[in-house]
Amino acid sequence: MFSFHKMAVAFTVLVFACLCSFVSPDAQGDALFALRISLRALPNQLSDWNQNQVNPCTWSQVICDDKNLVTSLTLSDMNFSGTLSSRIGALENLKTLTLKGNGITGEIPEDVGNLTSLTSLDLEDNQLTGRIPSTIGNLKKLQFLTLSRNKLNGTIPESLTGLPNLLNLLLDSNSLTGQIPQSLFEIPKYNFTSNNLNCGGGQPHPCVSEVAHSGDSSKPKTGIIAGVVAGVTVILFGILLFLFCKDRHKGYRRDVFVDVAGEVDRRIAFGQLKRFAWRELQLATDNFSEKNVLGQGGFGKVYKGVLPDNTKIAVKRLTDFESPGGDAAFQREVEMISVAVHRNLLRLIGFCTTQTERLLVYPFMQNLSLAHSLRELKADDPVLDWETRKRIALGAARGFEYLHEHCNPKIIHRDVKAANVLLDEDFEAVVGDFGLAKLVDVRRTNVTTQVRGTMGHIAPEYLSTGKSSERTDVFGYGIMLLELVTGQRAIDFSRLEEEDDVLLLDHVCIITHQNSFSQALFTIIILGIFVLDR
Repeated sequence: MFSFHKMAVAFTVLVFACLCSFVSPDAQGDALFALRISLRALPNQLSDWNQNQVNPCTWSQVICDDKNLVTSLTLSDMNFSGTLSSRIGALENLKTLTLKGNGITGEIPEDVGNLTSLTSLDLEDNQLTGRIPSTIGNLKKLQFLTLSRNKLNGTIPESLTGLPNLLNLLLDSNSLTGQIPQSLFEIPKYNFTSNNLNCGGGQPHPCVSEVAHSGDSSKPKTGIIAGVVAGVTVILFGILLFLFCKDRHKGYRRDVFVDVAGEVDRRIAFGQLKRFAWRELQLATDNFSEKNVLGQGGFGKVYKGVLPDNTKIAVKRLTDFESPGGDAAFQREVEMISVAVHRNLLRLIGFCTTQTERLLVYPFMQNLSLAHSLRELKADDPVLDWETRKRIALGAARGFEYLHEHCNPKIIHRDVKAANVLLDEDFEAVVGDFGLAKLVDVRRTNVTTQVRGTMGHIAPEYLSTGKSSERTDVFGYGIMLLELVTGQRAIDFSRLEEEDDVLLLDHVCIITHQNSFSQALFTIIILGIFVLDR
C-alpha cells in the first residue's frame, strides 16, 4: 500500500521541478480585467475572467495565438453600459476587436492607437461620443473600421488617409461634420450617410459607395444564386447516383481505398473539423507504413503523414473500433476535443470515417513527446535543460487544469504520463491522447467499470476502487514530474537487479529511507544530471 510519505516525496519533487512561485497576471490579463470593470459587466458576464490567473487565454471570448498572445476579443450584444478602458491599448497583439451592439458610452480612448496589429475594429451600434481619435491612423494594418450608429461628433481625422490597407470604412449614423478627406472616397466600401458632411446632395461624391449601396439589393440575387446552385447540385447528385448504381449492376467491386457516400457514419457529428478522404490519409502516411509509426496506444497506432501542401500531420488509426470500447472511444475523443481547446492541449484538425476505419488527424509535434526527449534522444539531439523542463511542467499543468476546471462536464485524462505530453517545435508541452479519458458528469459518480491507464502511473485508490477523479490525474502528474527530474521510467524491471521495487516512486522512497531528506533530494537531482550527461 502506498503511504502518505511517498505522496509527500512526489509532491516535494513536484515543487522542486516547477520552481513554484507566485506570479502576478501579465499585462494582457490586467488590461482585459480593467476592460471588464469599465464596461460594467454583470456578475454572470465574463465570470471566468479571473484577475489572479496568469494566462487569460482560457477566458471566454478571448482568442490567443500559439505564443499565448491575445489576438482576438469579441464582446458583441452583451448590453454593456460602461466605457472603454484606456488599458485596452496594452493588447498590442490584438488583430480583431469587436464590441458592437452594446450600450457603451464615453469616448474612444486615444490608446486604441497602440493596437498596431489590428486588422478589424468594430464598435458599431453603441452610445460612443466625442471625436474619432486621430491615433487610429497608427493602425497601418487596419482593413475594417466600423463606427456606425453612435453619437460621434467633430470632423473625420486626416490621419485615416494614411491607412493603406483599409477596405471598409463605415461611419454612418453619427453627428460628424465638416469635410471628408478626398482619398477616403477611394476606399472600396464606405458609408458616411446620416451625418452633416460634404457628400451627396449635389456634392462631387456620394455619401455611400456603390459597393455598400448595392449590398442592400443583394438578397434577391443571393436567392437566385442559391436556387441555381441547389438545382445543379441535385442534377450532379442524380448523375453520380446513376453511375454508382450502374457500376454496381455490372458487378465491379469498389477499391477499398476509395471513400463512397455509404462509408460515412452519419451518427457522429464533428462540427467544423475537416473531413479527410481515406485515400488522402493513405497517401500521406505511405499506405500506413511501419516506418511512419510514431507510437501505439490502447486503441491503435499513430502515424506521421505529409499532406500535398507539405503540412505534417499525425494520424491516429483506431484499428479495433468495432470491438467493445473501440467505437465508443472514437466518439468520446471527438466529443472531448470539441469542448477542450487550449494552448497546452492537442488540437484535433480533422477525421476520416468509413465502414471499416476510424481515423483522427492532429498537427504533427516536431519534438515528439517528453518520454522521447528524456530517454530516446540521438547523439546530436538537444537535451532538456532545467529551464525547459520547468516550462514543460508548467505547460502540462495548465493543460490538465483546463480539463479539470474549465470544461463542463470536466474531463479526467486517466493516463497522465511522459509519453502523452507532446512537445512542439518550441518544446512547449501539449497534452495529447484523450483515447483513455473520461467525460465526467458532475451529477454522476466517478465510477468506471474498467481501470484504464499505464502501470506505474495509476493512482492506488483508482486501481483498488475503480473510482477516478481529478486526483487520479494529479497522481499521474506527480509521477511524470519524477520522470522529468530523473529521466527514468515510471516502471523499470531492470531495477530488480539491485532492489525489490520496479516503480520509480518506490525507488525514490528507498532513497529517502536510506538518507536524510536533503540528501535524498540531492541524490535525485544528481541522478537526473547523470541521465542528462549519459
